[in-house]
Amino acid sequence: MNLADHRPDTAHLARFRALCGDRRWTARLAEIARRASAASLAGRAAQQRHALELALARLATPDALAKATPAERRVLSYAGEAVALAGTLPAGPRKRLRERIEAGLSGEATLVPLFHLLRTAALHRARGFEVAFTGLAEETPWDLTITREGDTAEVVCETVSAEEGRRVHRGDWCALVDRINPELQTWLAAHPGRYLLKMTLPEGMVRDDQVAGLHRRISTLLAEQRRQDAGADAVLKLDPLVLAGAQAATRLTGQLRAQFGEEAHLAVTASPDSGSVFVMAARAGQENAIAEALCRRMADAAANRLSGTAPGILAVFLDDIDRTEWRSLRERMEIEGATRRWMTEASARRVVAVSCTSRMELLGLAPPDAAPEGELRFRNPGHAAAKSPALAPAILSSN
Repeated sequence: MNLADHRPDTAHLARFRALCGDRRWTARLAEIARRASAASLAGRAAQQRHALELALARLATPDALAKATPAERRVLSYAGEAVALAGTLPAGPRKRLRERIEAGLSGEATLVPLFHLLRTAALHRARGFEVAFTGLAEETPWDLTITREGDTAEVVCETVSAEEGRRVHRGDWCALVDRINPELQTWLAAHPGRYLLKMTLPEGMVRDDQVAGLHRRISTLLAEQRRQDAGADAVLKLDPLVLAGAQAATRLTGQLRAQFGEEAHLAVTASPDSGSVFVMAARAGQENAIAEALCRRMADAAANRLSGTAPGILAVFLDDIDRTEWRSLRERMEIEGATRRWMTEASARRVVAVSCTSRMELLGLAPPDAAPEGELRFRNPGHAAAKSPALAPAILSSN
């Protein structure tokens, strides 16, 4: 199947739903819809996290299919790939495929790992490789075995959350904002005006107890009408919010982002009747280390999921990251630098190449939102197979 040229087909969606199990699929969509409909930051986060499932739900009618966006057609194409793959597998491997789908339809999981696997296989087929789903067919630790002109490589498809490299987890930030927002509404009603609460979190915020502790600190600060609260785990400072320009309120988020940087966590609570605004801006005491988190996961995958008897390729998917952050990581060459440094270490000796993608490439977005070649790809020059002409389409560095 050519993912780029895929045309919507209701049959693909019906067959994918059957592959998931109609009852399971219906229950999962109802659960996601309930979470995503919440009028909260957590609700918006659920919409973003489960965008693939919600897209498939929107495409359930012929009219919706006719109006599908290119990104939605991509999502449907992956569903079609899953159905096509299931049709080629015998009973045991097909059962394992269904188990993967069921895992992606449970709890906080998504269909991203499955669709990443299917897209990676399609990319290698388009490059002239024979692709075998040995992870499903033979239960190998690696997912795919690709072959071209007699040369073979093992491909591991790994999904990594950007949260692993963030000092302040977005999920915890959403939880904090949703907990404190009702209090802020009440406080603004009693104290009209425009305020900016700046928070520096030296230890970050990655645990539930840190969320609860910071919530108490903010509540106390407001109740006692203090302007500052400094502690080892957090420094809070409440200042007037100064807006420049007559229409500054409409550009507030952009101004705040420019002022505090892309790693800052921002939240705006507004009282439309009075024009009052309360902004919270939080930063960790250290910069995020997303690229370093990727390398830790790559080292673990290389050690535990590759045999060492054939060249290994790590196809890494970075999830829970937005367009701006993904573009910034690429433009600053943080992923490239960290990956190339890791490739000089002993833990990378089984790896001939690494590719890295995000939802932007999964959905077929154009540069600069997505990587120009559909993925970042880096070759390990120290590997014996690095100069293999047969493997070149899979390992040739994109930079």
